[in-house]
Order: sequence, then C-alpha cells, then structure tokens
Amino acid sequence: MHDSTRPQALLLSLRQILSHGIITVLAVAIAFSLPQAASYVLYEWWPMVEHDANLLLATEIGMASTMVLLFNFAKIVWDNRQRVAMAKLIALVHARNDRRNWLSHRRERALVKRLAVARDAYILTLTGYDTLVEDRSLLLGALQSAYEIRVMLLNPIGTGLRRRVDSLPPDITLLSFHKEIEASIACLAELRKAGKKITLKFYEHEPFWKVIILGDHVWVQHCHTGFEVRHQPEYVFALQRQNPREGLYIPFYMHFLEQWSQPCHPEYDFDTNELVYRDEAGNECGRATLGVPINGAGIPVIPPAPSANIRSVTEEGVIPASADLPTPR
Repeated sequence: MHDSTRPQALLLSLRQILSHGIITVLAVAIAFSLPQAASYVLYEWWPMVEHDANLLLATEIGMASTMVLLFNFAKIVWDNRQRVAMAKLIALVHARNDRRNWLSHRRERALVKRLAVARDAYILTLTGYDTLVEDRSLLLGALQSAYEIRVMLLNPIGTGLRRRVDSLPPDITLLSFHKEIEASIACLAELRKAGKKITLKFYEHEPFWKVIILGDHVWVQHCHTGFEVRHQPEYVFALQRQNPREGLYIPFYMHFLEQWSQPCHPEYDFDTNELVYRDEAGNECGRATLGVPINGAGIPVIPPAPSANIRSVTEEGVIPASADLPTPR
C-alpha cells in the first residue's frame, strides 16, 4: 500500500507546483499592468466621465456593486473559516445528501479515483446489494481490487431484519431483502473463487451505521428507522496519518472491529451454506442452516426450533443439539 501511494503523492505535488506557478504568473501580470491601467483611468476614462453625468452615474453604480460583492464574499470566507477548521479536525473529505446531482457524483468519482489501492476492505451494512452488486456503486472497482474483504450483513432470519422491514414503506418486503442478501453472497462467492480472501459474518441486532472502510478512507451512513439507507446522507472521513487521534476515521474503524470480534456473530461457510457459531475462545460450537435461498436451493425463511436447527461440534463429532450450548443471538 505504501508503494501505491507514491504516484498519488507525486501527482499531488505536481498539482501544487502548477497552482503556485499560475498564481505567481497572475500576480506578476497584474503588477506590470497596474501603471497602464492607472494611466487609462486617469487620462482617458476620467475625462469622459467628468463631462458625462450618465456615464458617471453608471460608473458609481458599477463600483458600488463591485464593492458590495467583494465585501460579501470576504464576509462569507471569514464566516466559513470555522466550518473549514471543524471539517479539517474531523477529517471530513466528502459529504452528500440523498439528492445526488451530477456535481456531487463527479466529486465522489474523483475521490474514488484518487484512492490508493487498498489491500483490505471492511464492510458493515444491511444487505450489501447497493455496495457489492449494483452497477452504479462507485466502490465496486475498489472493492474488487482488494485482497481481503470482511463483510457483515444483517441476518436474514433474525429479528433485527424483520423490525427493519416493518419500519420501511410497504413496497419493501422481507423477500426483497432476502433476494438482495442472496445476490451479495453470490457476488462474494465469485470473488472468493477469483482468489480473494472473503470472510462473511451476520449480525442480529437492528443496524445503526453503515460503514465501508477502504484503506485510509471510511464511508459512513446512518441507518435511520423508516428510511432506506441509500436515501441517507453519506460522509467520507480520511485517516490523519500525522495525528491519527484527530478525525472520525479511527472511531468508525474501531466500531467495525468491535462488531467483528464479537463471538455472537456467526460466520458464513460458503461451501455448506451454513452459519458457524463460535465460543469466546474462537472454537466452533455449532452450525445452523442459513435461511435464505442460495443458488436456487429453497430454504425455509422461518428457522426451525433450536433443537433441530443447531448442530454442536465436539472433538468426537456431532452431538445432539439438546446438550448445553450457547443460544445464537
């Protein structure tokens, strides 16, 4: 990742040198043109204005309008200094609302193009469809270039998903969520076949944040109850390498790691289409069939009773699920 950032740093240095060069040329040009401009105003323009009342009035109105615009611009710049300082402190590099216009779309594309190739990608989301499957996903190319991808999706048979669906408009159903989760799992399976290191986990609780971490940037959206995540404002924070304690990159990064390390979240087995439960020590303690159709194989949406759904694993093999096992959350 360090090598991939060198072209980015070189391009940034060239842009800074070019901008400073242009500013210097403009300053020199203005300085050399001041005598000619002053001579024109004093000896050509002012004699005409002095004997023409209408031209004098137009000149005064033009100068007053110019001064008003300049002073308003100076006031806006001064008032926004604090906002710029706060945005810099939290390392906010991009933000957009749900009304995505062509300008914000262009800015977001430019941001993604400037990203260095990330080795790792971490995703905490609901179904993952708008990030992993949709063609209009701006992060799709960056995710496919990553080697290790960790994904956390909402459990399709959990109570959190049902509460989420109940809070959304009637046209969004449980079946549509299941189809999106199925498409995301299929996409991850293809990336796994291509040699990527893919790890998928499911969480049970209602989502609060959608977090996507790519290298030194994190994309964040709030999962507001009753609204689709795609219609929520999106914020992008960057890692401040000189002072990592500043900015919101580290808090959201740690939030993902905290969710990921909790043993109550089962891991998905791509080979058997099962959820693997582990204990505090990381040892496998049970399995359950994922309640969403994969590759056309229909599976009941309502999970069976725990005694029929969870298989406990010991050193001797499979033991009856009626033994003392932690109940998956």
